[in-house]
Amino acid sequence: MSRANDKPLKDVIEQMLQVYKLRRKFDETSLVLAWPEMMGKAIANRTKDIFVRDRKLFIRLESAVIKNELLMMRSSILEKMNERAGSNIIDEIIFL
Repeated sequence: MSRANDKPLKDVIEQMLQVYKLRRKFDETSLVLAWPEMMGKAIANRTKDIFVRDRKLFIRLESAVIKNELLMMRSSILEKMNERAGSNIIDEIIFL
C-alpha cells in the first residue's frame, strides 16, 4: 500500500544530504574510497595517505617515481575524479 507522499529511500537520503549540507562531504569520501579502483592496485598500494580539504585532494605517496608520473597526469586525474563525483568537488590535487 503506497501513499501519495511516499518517496523512494534513495530520494529521502539525497534530500537529507542536501538539507544537512552533507552532500560535499559524502562525495569527497566517496572519491577517496574510489582511489584504488580508479588508479589501480600498484598506485593504491604506494599511496600512504589521501584526503580532501578545502576542495583540494591531498595525496601522499611513498614512491618519488609514481609521484612524478602522477604530477604529469594531474589534470586528467582531476577531471576523472570530478566526472566520477558528477560535479566539481575537487579544484586542485596536491602531492605531498
